[in-house]
Amino acid sequence: MMNLMKNQLVALFLTLILSASAAWSAEPKRIYLAEDDHTDFMWTADADTYERVFVEMLDHHLRVADETAANAPSYRHRFNCDGSYWLWAYQQRKSPAEFARLISRIKDGTISVPMNSLVSCYGGQPVEAVLRGMYYAGRLERQHGLKFDMAIAMENQTLPLGLASLFAGSGARYSWRGVCACATRMDKKALGEREHEIYWWTGKDGQRLLLKWYSHDGDIGGYFEATDPVAAIEHVDRDPDFLARYVDPKTRAPYRVAGVFGFGGDDLARKSGVKPPPEVPGVPGLHKLVSSPYRDPFHRIAQQMSDESRQVIVSNERDFFADFEKTHGESLPSKAVTYGNEWDLYSASMSETSARAKRAVEKLRSAELLAALVSLKHPSFMQRHSAARDRAFHAIGLFWEHNWTADGPISRPQRAAWQELLVTQIESYVESIFGESVIRLGGMIPRPDKAKRFFVLNPLGRSRTQHADFAYLGSADVHVRDATTGKDVPHQLVRLHGTRHLRILASDVPSAGYKVYEIVPGKGSATTDDAAAVSGNILENEALKLFIERDGAISSLVDKRHGNTELAATIGGLRLNDFTADSDAGEPLRIVNRGPVSVTVRARSEAGLAHTTDITLYRASDRVDIENELNENFGDVRHWAFSLALNEPSVHTEEVGAVILDKPQSQGGDYANTHARYDYLSVNHFADISAGRRGITLSNPDLAFARLGNSTTSTLDTATPQLSFLAGGQVDGPGLGIPAQNGQHHFLQRFALRPHGGYSQTAAMKFALEHQNPFVTAPIISNDNGDAYPEKQHSLLSISDPNVLLWALKIHDDGIEHGLVTRLWNQSDEPAQVRITLTPQVKSAQRITHLETKLEDLPVVKGSIGITIGARRLESLGVKPSP
Repeated sequence: MMNLMKNQLVALFLTLILSASAAWSAEPKRIYLAEDDHTDFMWTADADTYERVFVEMLDHHLRVADETAANAPSYRHRFNCDGSYWLWAYQQRKSPAEFARLISRIKDGTISVPMNSLVSCYGGQPVEAVLRGMYYAGRLERQHGLKFDMAIAMENQTLPLGLASLFAGSGARYSWRGVCACATRMDKKALGEREHEIYWWTGKDGQRLLLKWYSHDGDIGGYFEATDPVAAIEHVDRDPDFLARYVDPKTRAPYRVAGVFGFGGDDLARKSGVKPPPEVPGVPGLHKLVSSPYRDPFHRIAQQMSDESRQVIVSNERDFFADFEKTHGESLPSKAVTYGNEWDLYSASMSETSARAKRAVEKLRSAELLAALVSLKHPSFMQRHSAARDRAFHAIGLFWEHNWTADGPISRPQRAAWQELLVTQIESYVESIFGESVIRLGGMIPRPDKAKRFFVLNPLGRSRTQHADFAYLGSADVHVRDATTGKDVPHQLVRLHGTRHLRILASDVPSAGYKVYEIVPGKGSATTDDAAAVSGNILENEALKLFIERDGAISSLVDKRHGNTELAATIGGLRLNDFTADSDAGEPLRIVNRGPVSVTVRARSEAGLAHTTDITLYRASDRVDIENELNENFGDVRHWAFSLALNEPSVHTEEVGAVILDKPQSQGGDYANTHARYDYLSVNHFADISAGRRGITLSNPDLAFARLGNSTTSTLDTATPQLSFLAGGQVDGPGLGIPAQNGQHHFLQRFALRPHGGYSQTAAMKFALEHQNPFVTAPIISNDNGDAYPEKQHSLLSISDPNVLLWALKIHDDGIEHGLVTRLWNQSDEPAQVRITLTPQVKSAQRITHLETKLEDLPVVKGSIGITIGARRLESLGVKPSP
C-alpha cells in the first residue's frame, strides 16, 4: 500500500513538471522591437542642423503616436531617443505647450529618453563630467515628475568599469549597448563571441544595471540592429547561433524575452525632411520599405509578425528590461570588469583642449564651494549664473561625444572648432562663478581697520597644510602672520607665469573653509632658511633627494624617509618624467624660485620637442611638483615616461568612477581577460605603482591616459614598472582624430610624485586631490556685509571618517532654497559609518541621486547627519542648513 502511494505521488509530480514544461514552451516568446535612433552628433552635419532634425523627428513621432493610439498596446507607435539633448533642443525651439505635450508622451511611455546627454566615450572623463553631463535629465525629473532609469554608452567597442556605479547612482536601472566593430583594433571575431548576451553590469561598489549587450554577429549586436526589423525578429527567434548564446547560464534554457533595438545609423539625409508614411503591404517585402525613419512600419510589422509562438511588441526599451528582469533577473550573472579604451583615446588628438576641459571640471570643486558660501548669505547670487550653468553642463555632456573619430562628412577643422567652443563655455561658467564669489567672500569677512589681510580657502573635506599663493604687488619688506594662532609663517616672493605672488606655508586650514592671514611690515620671526638645497643638478630636502637632467628628466629619486630607497629607474632609455630616450641635452639648470616654503629649478631643452620643466620641493614635504610646458606643435604620438625601480609592481589607477587594479581578472585585477583593449589605461586623478612596502603615487591634473609597460592593444604588461602618460597624438593613425593637435603650440602637462610605504587608496586619492585643488586666496575687503563670516577661520563642513572624501559641495541645482548638495566617496573596501557636520547645523537631510533627485529623508541628530556609505561607493546627500 505504501509503495502504491509513493508511486502515485511520483507520477503526480512528474505530471506537474511535464505540464509546467509544456506550458512554458507553449507560452509565446516576447520580442521587443524598439525604434531607437542613433545620433552621431557633429559627424554628418553641424550642431544646428542636428538640433533642428531632433525637433522634426520628435514632431513626426508624436503625430504617428496619435494616429496609432487606438491600436492594441503592443502595436502602438513608440520612439526612443538616445540622449536627453533631444529634449533640450525641443524645449528651446518649441512653445511651452508643445514641450508639455512631449513630456506627457514620455510619462505614458510613448517616447523614451536615457539620462545621458548624447552618446559619449567615457574613458577620458572625470567623474563630475559624467554626472554634470546628465544634470539636465535630473532637472526635468524634478520639474515634471519624470523618472529617467536608462543610461547608455554606445558604439565604441570598450566600456569602463566605474561607469556602472555612476549610472546606477544617478538613478539608472537599465542600459543597452551595440558596438560598431569598425575603426577598431580589437579582434572582431571576439566581438561576436561575448561571454554573456545580457547580465548585471556591476560596479566595484556593488551597484548594478541590467545590461543588454549582444555579441556582434553582423546582424545583431550593433547599435542599429533593427534597421531590418523583419530579419532581426527572425534572427532572435530562430538563428541557432544566437539561441545557443541566449540562454540562462544555470538552466541552459533559452530566454523567453528578447529585444532588438536601434533603427538606422547616422544617415542624416534620411532624417532631414518629414515625409508622410506610405501604405505598408503585407509581410512579404516589409523589410524593403524600411528606408526612411518617417515610414515607421514598426507597429504594422509587430502586428503581422506576431503569432502563436511569438508576440512582437513595439517597445520603448524600458518595457523589455522590466519584463526581462521580472522573468529572468534572478538567474542572471554579474560582471564587474573594465574593457579599457578605444575611441575614448582620440580626445588626445587635441590634448591641450581636452586638458582644459579636465581642469575646468576640477576647478568646479573650488568655485562651487565659494558660491555656496556666498549663496548662504545672498540667496539670489546664483540666479544670474543659471543660463551659463546650463550651457556649461550641456557642453560637458557633449565634449566627449563619441565622434572624436572625426572621420565623417563634417570637416576636421569644423569638429575642432566645435570642441573649442564647448571648452570655452565650460571655462566661462567656472571662471565667472569663481571670480565673482571669491571677491564677494572677501567682503564678507571682517578685518581690523587698515589691516592687510587675505583668506586661504581649502576646497577639500579635510584640514590640511600646504603652500598658498597670494597675488601680491606690495613691498618685499613684510612678514605674514596667522590670524588664528598669532604666529608668523614662512613666506617668500615667487613669480608664477609672469605674475608676482606671496607664497606662504598655510597650516591646518579647515575643512571646506578658510583661514585668515595678515601681511605685516618688517621682518618676522618665521624661519628664512631655504626649503631645499640645490647643488649642481641635485635638489634635496629632508624627505627627498633628486638628480635632475638638463632635459627635465629625473634620473635619481631617493626616498630618505623610507630607508634612502632609490625609486627612479631607466627602462628603454627613459627615466622619470622623460620625454625622449637617451638624451640629457639642454641648458644648465637654473633656480627660478627659492625660499623657506619651496625651491624650484628649471630645465629647458629641445630634446624631443622644445620644452620647459619646473621641478619644486617644499619644506618638510615628500611631494615633488613637476610642471612641463611643451612649446612646439607635433603631429605624432608623444609620451611622458615614468620608470621605477620596483619589482613585480601592482598598478592602481582612478579610472572613471572606480579605482581599479590594472591586471586581468585572471591575475586578481579588474581588467577583462578578453574582449578588452589594453594599450592605454584611464588615469583620472592618480596612478600608483607599488611593490610590497615601497611605492609612489603620481598625480595627473592634465592628461587622461597612460600605457603600462610595453602593453599592446591585445596584451596588458603588468611586469614592467613604467607608466607612459599620453602627451597627445592620433594613437590609431591619421584617419582617426584631429591631425597635428589642431595646430596648437603650447601644452601644459603637470605631475606630482609622492613616495610612500604600503599602498593606500585613501592616501593616494587625498594626495592627488591636494595637488590638483590648491588653496584659493583673495584679499579681505571692507563692505557693508563684512561680518557675515568669522574673522579668523571658518569650516562649512566636516566628515568624521578619514576614508570618506568630500567630492563636491555646492548649492542644489534647483536653487539655494533647496539647500546644499554634498557628494562623498568612501575609498575604503569596508562600509563607512560617517557623521557629517555643518556650520550652521543641519536642519534636514535627504539621500539623493547624483543628479540631485530625492530618494529618501535622513534623520538629523543634534544638527548633524549619520549615514552608512557602502564600500567604494560615491554617495550624494541633500542638506538644508539651519538659518
